[in-house]
Amino acid sequence: MKALGFIGMGNMAKAIAEGIIRSGKVNGSDIYAYAPHQDKLKKNAQAIGFTACESMEVLLREADTIVMACKPYQIEGVLAEYKDALAGKALISIAAGWDYAKYKPLLDETTRVQFIMPNTPAMVGEGVLLFEETNSLEEQERKELMELFSVLGLVEEIPTHLMGIAGTLTGCGPAFIDLVIEALGDAGVKYGVPRAQAYALVSQMILGSAKLQLKTGEHPGVLKDNVCSPAGTTIRGVNALDRAGLRAAFLDAVDAIME
Repeated sequence: MKALGFIGMGNMAKAIAEGIIRSGKVNGSDIYAYAPHQDKLKKNAQAIGFTACESMEVLLREADTIVMACKPYQIEGVLAEYKDALAGKALISIAAGWDYAKYKPLLDETTRVQFIMPNTPAMVGEGVLLFEETNSLEEQERKELMELFSVLGLVEEIPTHLMGIAGTLTGCGPAFIDLVIEALGDAGVKYGVPRAQAYALVSQMILGSAKLQLKTGEHPGVLKDNVCSPAGTTIRGVNALDRAGLRAAFLDAVDAIME
């Protein structure tokens, strides 16, 4: 990869560009971006360290690997206009719903495609980045790309038929956990903890619990049991959550998305 170009520079594209530049794996001078709102683009370029392009033509001339980061509804128009300019390049899609099969009929046969689903925690380097198994990148090129994106969090290869459910867990899941943070924070406030402090305590607790599971590889049920002493306070709380249908509610939420 000689140079990386972004079509669009929204929050996720900013997080990716900033994480890559911060890692030192690609120089900021080798990262280009184009977006129609030039004032905002130039301000972000100055803050993060990439090069703002005044046109798509400049972007596609300078970069050999292109990240499609515009709104999903805009993509078909972009491809129709710049199909020839994308020939021979690697196209990385982070747009929801735009997988390998959707791109291929709209591109020159020499354009190599990889669909990636990032999630919002990538903005703080703790994301999950799902690489669709079906792709047309060269083997070494894909290896380098996965290593590059690992600076943003956990990189996982997912079979095409599982991208939907995997993306639901990692992409929608943060909103579910935000509800948990809010609810437990409210509980803290109810009993006198200042709100900002309550959120900080709960968020760190969730971060620590997640890291403990990842590091130990233990079944979540085992980790839960380790906290639940016989006749203790925690098992009473777990019992109350079970009576309220917490686990079923999470399953129902995923079912509602997947229907």
